[in-house]
Amino acid sequence: MTTELVSEAIKKAGIAWISVDDRPAIGLWVLPLDGTLIVLSGPGEQAAPGLAEAATAQVRLRGDTGGLIVIADTRVERLVPGTEAWDEIAPQLAAKRLNAAGTAEEQVARWAATGCAIVRLTPSDATPVAAPELSAESGAAPPRETPARVPVRRPFRLHRVRKKR
Repeated sequence: MTTELVSEAIKKAGIAWISVDDRPAIGLWVLPLDGTLIVLSGPGEQAAPGLAEAATAQVRLRGDTGGLIVIADTRVERLVPGTEAWDEIAPQLAAKRLNAAGTAEEQVARWAATGCAIVRLTPSDATPVAAPELSAESGAAPPRETPARVPVRRPFRLHRVRKKR
């Protein structure tokens, strides 16, 4: 039952929460392909620290309503430019990539030239965690530190506001 759940969740995935080692999970855009998830990361693309070098990763998949339905361990395989797997998968990934500049061929060439990583996440034989074994806790965490800040400005006032005495 749980392997069917993982297969169905993968088929419907557009975003997966992926964690490598003991790092916190990161929401990444994924492409479901033949029972696996394909992830693109690197310069000019989404950041996935440590994923390209990892041997395994943990994937959290959500259902139609946004709730967590399964946590699965996966094997990580980095695709190398010029190999049969790269030549088959990279054009499919480029065709599904939204808001990209240039043609699919130009994107694939840029990914190879800039050292972007395309990785394939294949579910391992380990038993995934699914309901009712999922934690009842929300999993919410405080926001992580980031250099992306918006400076807070004081609101514009047409006249000076006097304080009551």
